[in-house]
Amino acid sequence: MSERVVPEPQRRRRRPTKQGVVLSRELIIDTALRLVGQHGAEALTVRRLGTALGADPSAVYRYFHSTDDLLLAIADELIGRAQAGWRPTGDWRADLRSIGLRIHTAYLAHPQAALLAAHRTTGRSHEAAAVETILGVLRTAGFPDPEAVAIYHAFVDQSLGFAALDAAALALPAAAATADLQVWQASYARLDAATHPHIAATAHLLSTDMRRSGYPYALDLLLDAAAARLAGGLRGGGRPAGGRGRAAPGARPVADG
Repeated sequence: MSERVVPEPQRRRRRPTKQGVVLSRELIIDTALRLVGQHGAEALTVRRLGTALGADPSAVYRYFHSTDDLLLAIADELIGRAQAGWRPTGDWRADLRSIGLRIHTAYLAHPQAALLAAHRTTGRSHEAAAVETILGVLRTAGFPDPEAVAIYHAFVDQSLGFAALDAAALALPAAAATADLQVWQASYARLDAATHPHIAATAHLLSTDMRRSGYPYALDLLLDAAAARLAGGLRGGGRPAGGRGRAAPGARPVADG
């Protein structure tokens, strides 16, 4: 694609496509999500989109500068879906837990797209709203700004990191996914206690626990640590924000309610 996006008022196609639909950003994003879900990253091309939309591929130029522009729009759409219907309760820990699980779930509903988008920073409306919400929850809870930013950074990276990891597992071919899970019983459960005493003692637990995402438990650990710091008066203070943060929300299916 090239830099040929048409201004918003001029975008609307007056005639329906061959499939009887009128093009829009929303329709193109939904179609792209479906194609990527069915065929993987290689499906994110103008030619395939045009075919699926029943339109000339060049029509996509009216809405997006490039395939990367479309990818960022997809990433922002996933963030928006994570926020849809969320309402604060006033309990900062419960609110952040809810947001985290929503991020994880929204990305895992589209695992192939999650692999493409979980690491991107969009700077768009849904992402900005999510950043504002999360920081607002933390600042309102009483975390000073450096600590709020540090927790925000850890919270979002954890959410998206698990989303990408669990999405990769979901995106595996069925045979490979089954083989990976069977390793815990076929290999680890048979290790000799004389050489691997700790694995042998916990093999029955490992074979069960490794079938579900570790995210809900990891999320609780992070929130417990944040709550303990807040209750303890944040001794030592918050660390300065640093590194390359991600500004987006975001499985093996979430195994916790």
